[in-house]
Amino acid sequence: MAPQIPTGWHLKGTVTLACNCDYGCPCNFNARPTQGHCEAEWTWHVAEGRYADTPLDGLHFTLAADWPGAIHEGNGVGSLLIDHRADPAQRQAILALVDGQVGGPWAILSKTLTTVHPPAFVPYDVTLTGIHSRVRAGRSLELELQPIRNPVTGAEVHPRILLPEGFVWKEGAIAASKIFRVSDGVQYDHSGKYAAVAPFEYAGPPAP
Repeated sequence: MAPQIPTGWHLKGTVTLACNCDYGCPCNFNARPTQGHCEAEWTWHVAEGRYADTPLDGLHFTLAADWPGAIHEGNGVGSLLIDHRADPAQRQAILALVDGQVGGPWAILSKTLTTVHPPAFVPYDVTLTGIHSRVRAGRSLELELQPIRNPVTGAEVHPRILLPEGFVWKEGAIAASKIFRVSDGVQYDHSGKYAAVAPFEYAGPPAP
């Protein structure tokens, strides 16, 4: 058996996300965004993680962006929020990951961004309870998920999406955003649109 190459970094946890699309988000199916452009955020809540020798357990960070068209068409403007509890080594580790040079979903997302504002270090207030999750990152981000409801009966519905080729998440619970506001670098309010919560697990090569 060939020797295993040591992993330089790995992250495992929960990602919460929301955007300006209708429930489900056509982008998940390689279709164009509902409104022809994309305004979205992902927040990674790290349960277990390490970048080289730097532990990242328990930290949160967010990438919010505004693309003039579909994400893959590029020219996006991004904002990065990082948990203020991160020490200098942890901040540098998160910046290295989001820069996209060592793999993970950011290797794809970073190529679509023309401008990324300097990171903001903010306190996070997070409650992870599936489609009732809440995330507040300082005054920069507020996201509260709620179940989608049947428009006739008002009953809750609980759809899920399976994405075998998904690069941010593979299977997640789909929700509506009761509140979704971003106001740092990029600014928008898309409350009442698509939101989701999903487990994630990534790993990459040895860090440089």
